Amino acid sequence: MAEKKMVEAITSMEEDFAQWYTDVVKKAELIDYTSVKGCMVIKPAGYAIWELIQQQLDARFKETGVQNVYLPMFIPESLLQKEKDHVEGFAPEVAWVTHGGLQPLQERLCVRPTSETLFCDFYKNDIHSYRDLPKVYNQWCSVVRWEKETRPFMRSREFLWQEGHTAHATAQEAEERTVQMLNVYADFCEEVLAIPVIKGQKTEKEKFAGAVATYTIEALMHDGKALQSGTSHNFGDGFARAFEIQYADRDNTLKHVHQTSWGMSTRLIGAIIMVHGDNEGLVMPPRVAPIQVCIVPIQQKKEGVLDKAYELRDRLKENFRVKVDDTEKTPGFKFAEAEMRGYPIRVEVGPKDIEAGKCVICRRDTREKLEVSLDRLEEKVGELMETIQREMLERARTHRDAHTYEARDFEEFQRIFSEKTGFVKAMWCGDQACEDLIKEKMSVTSRCMPFAQEHLADTCVCCGRPAKKMVYWGKAY
Repeated sequence: MAEKKMVEAITSMEEDFAQWYTDVVKKAELIDYTSVKGCMVIKPAGYAIWELIQQQLDARFKETGVQNVYLPMFIPESLLQKEKDHVEGFAPEVAWVTHGGLQPLQERLCVRPTSETLFCDFYKNDIHSYRDLPKVYNQWCSVVRWEKETRPFMRSREFLWQEGHTAHATAQEAEERTVQMLNVYADFCEEVLAIPVIKGQKTEKEKFAGAVATYTIEALMHDGKALQSGTSHNFGDGFARAFEIQYADRDNTLKHVHQTSWGMSTRLIGAIIMVHGDNEGLVMPPRVAPIQVCIVPIQQKKEGVLDKAYELRDRLKENFRVKVDDTEKTPGFKFAEAEMRGYPIRVEVGPKDIEAGKCVICRRDTREKLEVSLDRLEEKVGELMETIQREMLERARTHRDAHTYEARDFEEFQRIFSEKTGFVKAMWCGDQACEDLIKEKMSVTSRCMPFAQEHLADTCVCCGRPAKKMVYWGKAY
């Protein structure tokens, strides 16, 4: 009974997707709730995923010349006020510190919702000459935003992320870095997380407060909702003018720097769950799976079985992240648990297998079972890891493409959103009034103006005036 119950405890995604998601993060022990409303404990299984994301993303950053730094978590109120659009954009979500010990502070401090203003304050003293440029810095830290509605990994009051902040001599260099980092994000999502993304620019309405341009990667979750999975912002010289960040150029004239910022957060873990998970739980892409191979000994009390399981683990652990489930539970329970935790490969080995010199390998993503000679185990596991990684991306891309539609007039636009879930591609005139009307009537937002533009019609899907851009629209997290 216990074995059956364990799998039943996950609500099916068809019945209630939000409840399914919560069940998975709880049952797979990725997070726990805390007595601080809207904040979560990231448990070892969840944090291990973040560590793998962090390691692989950080390596990609460093290949492009990024250096890591760390700035304070407190921002004086006067500093936050310096860039008008920026402070207005973040004001509703800011948490304030008003006392230091028992003494009221002379000036309130905000707990960083993002660190543009701190980096600007730092750069104005650190940059003097063209020789000091570019500055290509990143920090791994947590930020606080006082969200009303929270959901594990997707939206919490404190979350972990990285935020890159760069300063350049010219507008062109800043633009190149902004796009370069978006491409780093897109490649990382596809190659490591097996999540296909749409690259594009946010509209004026949806861009970051204080930015000249915001670029985004948008992914489609299993329930047909979009998730903004990483953003890269070109600030031009707006922040530099507000904070007086100037440098002496080669001709000895003073010029303002051009800046960028870019970030990805723990919501990527939510994306992994919602793109790849199924009704049995997590399905982890091998490259971010904290455990890639779980060895389950069958009839483990029989002589030699556990020894063989440990021997296989020791052979595999040179190249893979491996565990042996040597607990007292039944094999059926162990299988269900391995599935729920999303381990890409399960290896089953019992007395008869050992005698025959083979084992059974089970793929988590397709549940396909294969018999493999023990001599060829490392080779077969290596091949399967690559296959699973590739096929998970292909399946996610097939799902996204099957849930991407085109609308040429408002009636068709409304009908698709009333009947289906997913992305809708449609032409837009560039007027925010149309964007506002679409949001008001259908609870749908512009996700991005993709770099890969298509000409679907001559007129705007909303007002019928001449169209300027093709836009991806969708409901989003």
